[in-house]
Amino acid sequence: MLRYVLKRLLSLVLSLAVASLIIFAVIEIAPGDPASFMLGINAQPETLAALRSELGLDAPKLQRYFDWVGGMLTGDFGTSYTYRTPVSDMVAARIGVSLPLALYALILSLVIAFPAGLYAASRRGRAGDLGVMGATQLGVAVPNFWFAMMLVLVFAIHLRWFSAGGFPGWDEGVFAALKSLTLPAIALALPQAAILTRVMRSALLDVLGEDYMRTARAKGLTARQTLWRHGLRNAMIPVLTIIGLQFSFLFAGTIIIEQVFYLPGLGRLIFQSISARDLIVVESVVMLVVFAVIMINFLVDLAYAAVDPRLRARA
Repeated sequence: MLRYVLKRLLSLVLSLAVASLIIFAVIEIAPGDPASFMLGINAQPETLAALRSELGLDAPKLQRYFDWVGGMLTGDFGTSYTYRTPVSDMVAARIGVSLPLALYALILSLVIAFPAGLYAASRRGRAGDLGVMGATQLGVAVPNFWFAMMLVLVFAIHLRWFSAGGFPGWDEGVFAALKSLTLPAIALALPQAAILTRVMRSALLDVLGEDYMRTARAKGLTARQTLWRHGLRNAMIPVLTIIGLQFSFLFAGTIIIEQVFYLPGLGRLIFQSISARDLIVVESVVMLVVFAVIMINFLVDLAYAAVDPRLRARA
């Protein structure tokens, strides 16, 4: 097991190193100069040079890369060009929206997908299976921002059960904060629940045809007992893969949903920083999100080993 974990840790470190190089290179070659954007097209060359020096933009690119990476390793994400505040403070203020939103959406996705996948697999070819598969096809085909607009139209405008956007803050109470995140979480969760339901059903159907499942039935276990005791655990490997990818997507891909619901999260921060050419914020926040995605995949790999001992034996 130790060797398996060490190999995954090495892969994690290499992935982060490559990701940091790619992010820095892409941001650097993007058109537009932050200093010119801040001062406008009529800025004097001397003023422009002074601002570039103040922001550290006149340093060699290699030096800037190592300064950026070294700062992130010590918890210093740099200072925003636009707001003149530490990027770490901006991230701390925004992650309290994006992370709970991603977790909320993931929980809703699991709550919907697990019973639906089990139900469809246990009724293969029947009306219940066809109904679930039809619903999941619709969920996969429809984009989440359309779900978001429909949810706002029905539950915010017509029924007035929820607000159409904004976030009151956790200081206003957990209930008020979660209520404001409910519609965005549902909009994010529905397409992911549809995908996870289909994967869950397929994995269970593959397991149900195995010899040990028939042996369990022959020993007197009911279909439900066989499914829960033997089928579910052995079907979890592909399901865990999708869960890890889904949380990565939910955490990193909320830009559109945060725009629709006007949520002050990391996705909206990235969008605003790109618009303002605040490159240090874009670099640092994107790198933080990449780190979260890679770490989630690392934890999923460890979960594989916990579920399937054969992976530990091969390492």
